Amino acid sequence: MAKVVLVTGASSGIGRVTALFLAQQGYIVYAGTRDPAKLSITLDNLHVIALDLTDSQSIKVAINTIKKEQGKIDVLINNAGYALVSTVEDATEEEMFNQYNINVFAIFRLCKEVTPLMRANNTGVIINISSFLGKVGLPLFTFYNSSKYAVEGITDSLRYELQPFNIRVHSIMPGFFNTNFAKENLVVNTSTSNIDSPYKQLTENLIPNIVEQINQGNEPKEAAELILKIIEDDKSPARITVGDKAKKFIAMRRELSDEDFERRVKDYYNLNG
Repeated sequence: MAKVVLVTGASSGIGRVTALFLAQQGYIVYAGTRDPAKLSITLDNLHVIALDLTDSQSIKVAINTIKKEQGKIDVLINNAGYALVSTVEDATEEEMFNQYNINVFAIFRLCKEVTPLMRANNTGVIINISSFLGKVGLPLFTFYNSSKYAVEGITDSLRYELQPFNIRVHSIMPGFFNTNFAKENLVVNTSTSNIDSPYKQLTENLIPNIVEQINQGNEPKEAAELILKIIEDDKSPARITVGDKAKKFIAMRRELSDEDFERRVKDYYNLNG
């Protein structure tokens, strides 16, 4: 019997490519998106489902729909997320909350609803799409970085919590990928980007560099293929990097002291000025 997969944030980027790729491999895929009109793909085993990750009731309705139609959810891919670009000084309460609401609290909401289904079947796989920035700090990305650090903590703890029920939990730490992330998923605080900001030089040095790296990044199919491998290999490690930048920086992070690593990051991103 085909496995049932729920992918969040499936209207673009890694989520969209993964939903389509898994459906092509024979999985029954539910592509969750806040705006189903954005996802016009016709495949018999790919179902677009309305899913607002900030709304617990929307999540309950979506999960109950899948349960009614399929009787189970075998794989949950927590992919949805975005990045707030802001100094800590400039960020508003709303911006701070929204960053965590999508990147962190949504994972809790989904796991809360999906875990009972997996536990009843004594099997399941949860894959959290994190970031190499869940292990590496960068200025102006403090809120995004810390939200992805939280995703790594969620992954570590849930692995203990759900292992007795034969539910595997993994994280994928992508580097920069050639998606619309720079256009659609970078939210810039207006004060930080203001020409009179005391952080103007930092912003001008860093942000164009990051955007260029995203636009010249790896193809999202690499992440989709890794997700398939994790689903099908029950010996997969707890977390895996994917993409050139992720592999480079995570390896350096393991090898160097905090101070040496910080110096490398400053040099690489021209943060010494």
